[in-house]
Amino acid sequence: MIQLDSTIIIYRPLAAVFDFISSSANDFEWQYGTLAANQVSAGATGVGSSFRSVGHLMGRRMIVTFEITEYEANRQFGFKSLSGPLESHTLYTLETTDGRTRIRITTQASPTAGKQVHEGMMEKYMQKELKDNLAMLKSVLEGS
Repeated sequence: MIQLDSTIIIYRPLAAVFDFISSSANDFEWQYGTLAANQVSAGATGVGSSFRSVGHLMGRRMIVTFEITEYEANRQFGFKSLSGPLESHTLYTLETTDGRTRIRITTQASPTAGKQVHEGMMEKYMQKELKDNLAMLKSVLEGS
């Protein structure tokens, strides 16, 4: 099983950071492998809503549908994959620290049945991508 865990501090109000990361339409702005993403379920974003992402992982194009599993405004945002090459669950936890927003992202993933991958190599790739994505998120939200 692949396990990722990373934290970053963003110098923006908590509500602004939460609103940005919990909207799948913004994913392409800060996630390098994402080409497009959008909510596919009707209604407001919340537990049970679903969204679809089109992107690349390790040079392969993929389309993945996700279901939101945790949604507590300005506190937690989590989702799991419903399709794609990995079974995954990601959780964003946010808190305010000295007027800054601290985000912790944890992901657990494993290849879906029938997919042959070297998990150690994929974990290193995904950890680097997560680090790069968080740097881009910080840059986008801080306007630098």
